[in-house]
Amino acid sequence: MKKVLLFLAILSISYFANAQYTVRLVVTSVASKQQDEIYVAGNFNGWNPKDEKYKLKVFGGSRRSVVINDLPAGTFAFKFTRGGFEKVETTNDGRDISDRIIEVNADVSVDLTIAGWKDDYPDKPKRYTASPQVKIMDTAFSIIQLNRKRRVWVYLPKNYASSSKTYPVIYMNDGQNLFNEQTAPYGEWGIDECLDSLQTQIGKEVIVVGIDNGGEKRMTEYNPYDHIQFGKGEGKAYVDFLATTLKPYIDSKYRTKRSVEYTMIGGSSMGGDISLYAAITHPNVFGAALLFSPAFWVTPALYEAAEKFTTTNAPKFYFYAGGKESTTMVSDMNKMVEILEKKPRIQIRKVVNPLGQHNEASWRAEFPDAYKWLMKD
Repeated sequence: MKKVLLFLAILSISYFANAQYTVRLVVTSVASKQQDEIYVAGNFNGWNPKDEKYKLKVFGGSRRSVVINDLPAGTFAFKFTRGGFEKVETTNDGRDISDRIIEVNADVSVDLTIAGWKDDYPDKPKRYTASPQVKIMDTAFSIIQLNRKRRVWVYLPKNYASSSKTYPVIYMNDGQNLFNEQTAPYGEWGIDECLDSLQTQIGKEVIVVGIDNGGEKRMTEYNPYDHIQFGKGEGKAYVDFLATTLKPYIDSKYRTKRSVEYTMIGGSSMGGDISLYAAITHPNVFGAALLFSPAFWVTPALYEAAEKFTTTNAPKFYFYAGGKESTTMVSDMNKMVEILEKKPRIQIRKVVNPLGQHNEASWRAEFPDAYKWLMKD
C-alpha cells in the first residue's frame, strides 16, 4: 500500500511539473488603427514583434484574440505590437508601458484593451545625458571579421587626463544603451554616472568600452550558433573582432592594464550570452564577465561549451536574473552556474532579484553591486 501511495505521489508531482496550459488573450478595443494587424510579443516567442503564429484573429465584430497553447506554469511577460517595436502599444498619451504580466497555473482567458500606439505620437527629443568622461571613439569602427562598421564609445575615469596611471577595461555590448538617453531606445544604464560616483567611493577606476549592437543583426552577432528563427550565428566572428581587433586597438590608444585579469566583458540578454562565450573561448583575453539576464534558451549549445571550458586562470563570473523575466530565466541561469561551479579556480556570484524584469532599468539598478564585486581584491 505504501508503495502504491508513493507511486501515486510521484505521478502527481510529475503531472503538475509537466502540465501545459492554454492562454487566450482577447483585445476588446483598440484606440486607433483598428484595421491593422496586431501581434503579441513576449518571452514565450523570443519577443518577436511580428510572429505570424502569434497574430490576433478577428472574431465577434471588433474583438480580436490569440490562443497560446502548451505553456508551462509560470510568469509570462508580453506586449501588443503592429509588427514592430516602433509600433508597440502605449498609454493613451503615448507614454511607454511596462510589460504586461500574466501568471499561468491553469487555462486562462483575459480581456484587454489597447490605449495607444507608439507611432501615434512623434518622439520627443531626448536629452544628451552622457557625462564629459564619455567620448565616441569612432562612429564607424571597422569589424573586419564581418565586413561591417560600428560606433564605439569610451568612458575614461575623471583623472585620466591628469594622471599617468593604467586602468582595467570592461568591454560592454549594446553600447548605445550604456551612457546616453538620446541613443537608448528603452532607457540607458547610466554607467558613466554610476562610475563617476563609485570610483571615488571605492577607489577602483576602470575604462569602459561600449560597442553598439548591430540592430537587425544583433540576434546573429550575439549568437555563436545557427538558430532556426534568427538565422546563421555570427558570434564567433564578433568575439574574434573584440579579442583580436578592438582590444589591441584600445590597448594602443589608451593607458590600459592589458593582462587577462584586468580585461572584462559584459552585457545583458543576448549580450550576456555572447559575453559568456567570449570569456570561455578566449580565456587568455577576458578574465571576467558580467552576465545580466542571459538568454540561454536561445543559445542552449552554450551549456556544452561551458562543460568543455578549461583554463589555468582564475576567471570571475557575475550572474544576475530577475524573477519577473521569462519562466525559465532563473532555472536556465542556475543550470549554467552549476556547470561552472564544478570548475577549479572560478569565482562566481549569482544574484536573483524576485522583482527584476527584463529591461534596462533592472540592469541599471544591479550594475553598481556587480561592479563592486568585480573590482574587489
